Amino acid sequence: MKHWMLFLLVLSLAPLQGQENEMTAAEVPEVRDSLGQILDPRYREDQFYLGINFNLLLNFPEGVTQNGLSYGLQGGFIRDFPLNADCTFALGVGIGYGFNSYYSNLRALESGDDIEYEILTDADSYRRNKLETHVIEVPLEFRWRNSTRETFKFWRIYGGVKFGYIVGSRSKYVTNEFSDSFNNPDTENFTYGLTLNVGYNTFNLHLYYGLNTLFEDGVNGPDGQQLEMSVLRLGLIFYIL
Repeated sequence: MKHWMLFLLVLSLAPLQGQENEMTAAEVPEVRDSLGQILDPRYREDQFYLGINFNLLLNFPEGVTQNGLSYGLQGGFIRDFPLNADCTFALGVGIGYGFNSYYSNLRALESGDDIEYEILTDADSYRRNKLETHVIEVPLEFRWRNSTRETFKFWRIYGGVKFGYIVGSRSKYVTNEFSDSFNNPDTENFTYGLTLNVGYNTFNLHLYYGLNTLFEDGVNGPDGQQLEMSVLRLGLIFYIL
């Protein structure tokens, strides 16, 4: 419940921030096109985004290691709210979708209505073992860019937070002889973390640092130790008007 209260509070403050910085008609510079017609100078940037990233798991329990290429994909729409007359500062609020996979030697097994975990010690005994999640995401960004209405190549620094809700989690274990796959409800459904996107023109570096754990409180590993792994994502993000 406290997570949802934090989520709603941030969303409620976003419009207030935009209203406090709303530009008056006197502050907005007059912009004309080549024919002399007046244009609206309050342009918006980077409305759509696509990204690919590498997922790193932090705080492994003893004996657990990451293997394979743990990758993620993200995409969505962000509404851009300029905060000053030059539109170099803005607030971005969006909605998107994320897919993330985590390959490791921590195997999940169904045991009746429960899920147990074991550490795979022989890497040659299986082909892959992973956990994958599907997430509805809500990014909130405070944006700086040195763009103009006519400039399409510019520097940007976007920092903020991203909230998410996992709508599906699945564990999968594959050997040469068989595969085992099932929905895994042990993941923490509500996620949130810090984001930083920095770059020039097309290519931009993406960083996400999760502030909560991948698994729910009370989910234990094979030695009875609570699974407190968190997520760090590094990758590239591409913005489209």
